[in-house]
Amino acid sequence: MAANKVVTEEKTTKTKIIDGIVLILLIAGAVIMLFPLIYMVLSSFMTKGQILSAKFSIIPDPWQFGKYSEVFSKGEFTRGIRNTLTVAFPVLLVGGFTSSLAAFAFSKLRFRGRNGAFLALLSTMMIPFAVVMIPQYVMFARIKWTSSLLPLIIPGMFGNVSIIFFLRQNLSSIPDALGEAAKIDGCGYFKMYYKIFLPLMKGPLMTQIILWFMGIWNDYLAPTIFIQDDKWFTLQVVIRSFNSQYAVQSDYPLIMAASVISIIPTLLLFFFFQRFIIESMAVSGVKG
Repeated sequence: MAANKVVTEEKTTKTKIIDGIVLILLIAGAVIMLFPLIYMVLSSFMTKGQILSAKFSIIPDPWQFGKYSEVFSKGEFTRGIRNTLTVAFPVLLVGGFTSSLAAFAFSKLRFRGRNGAFLALLSTMMIPFAVVMIPQYVMFARIKWTSSLLPLIIPGMFGNVSIIFFLRQNLSSIPDALGEAAKIDGCGYFKMYYKIFLPLMKGPLMTQIILWFMGIWNDYLAPTIFIQDDKWFTLQVVIRSFNSQYAVQSDYPLIMAASVISIIPTLLLFFFFQRFIIESMAVSGVKG
C-alpha cells in the first residue's frame, strides 16, 4: 500500500509539472499570436516619432487619441464602410434566402439527380478563387460591371455553397415524416419550406449569415480585382489605399487606427455569437 501511495504521488507530481509546462507554452504561444494585434492597437495611440524611433516601445508616450476622429474625417473611409454595407445587406438577405431554399431542396425533396447535383455543387468549393478570378474579371469587364458594386453583389445573391452544405446537414437531422405529414395536409413545397423547415433552421442560418458577413467585411481580393472605380472601393481596399497614401508621410498611427476600426465589428460579432458559431460547426459534422 505504501509503495502504491508513493507511486501515485510521483505520478501526481509529474503530471502537475507536465501540465505546468504545457500551460506556460500555451500562454507563450497566445502572447506571440496576439502581440501583433496588441501592438497595432497601441501604436494607433502613438506619435509618428515614437513609431519611427530606433528605441522600440509598446506603451504610447504620450497617448494621442486624435487619429480615430481623423480617420472618420476622411471621406473615403466612411464611403468604404457604406460601400461594404451596400454589398453585405442584399447579399445576406437574398443570398441567405436562396441558400436556405437550396438546402431544403437538397435535403427534403426527392428528384432525379439530387445527390449528383449536390456533389457537383459541393465540388465547386475545391476550386481556388485564383483559378476563376481572371475569367470572372473578363466577364464583368465585358458587361461593364467593373465601375459598380455589381460584381460583388449579384453572384452572392445566388447563394453560398458553404451555407447550403451546413444547412443541409442541419436539415438532415430532422425526420422526413414531418414533411410527409405536411404534404398530406395539402401543404405545398414552398409553404412547407417557410412554415416548417425555415423556422427549424433559423439558428444555424443566422450563424452562417454572421460568418458570411465577416467574410464580406474582410474581403480584400475580390474588390481589388473587380472594382476599378475608387468611389466604389470597399473598406479593406480603402485601408490599402491609406497604406500607400499615408505610409509615404510616415503617418502609421492613422493607418493603424483605420485598421483597428475595421476589425471591431467582426471581433464583436465573434465574441457575442461564438457559442452559436461553434454549435453550428458541430451540427455540420453530423452525417446526413
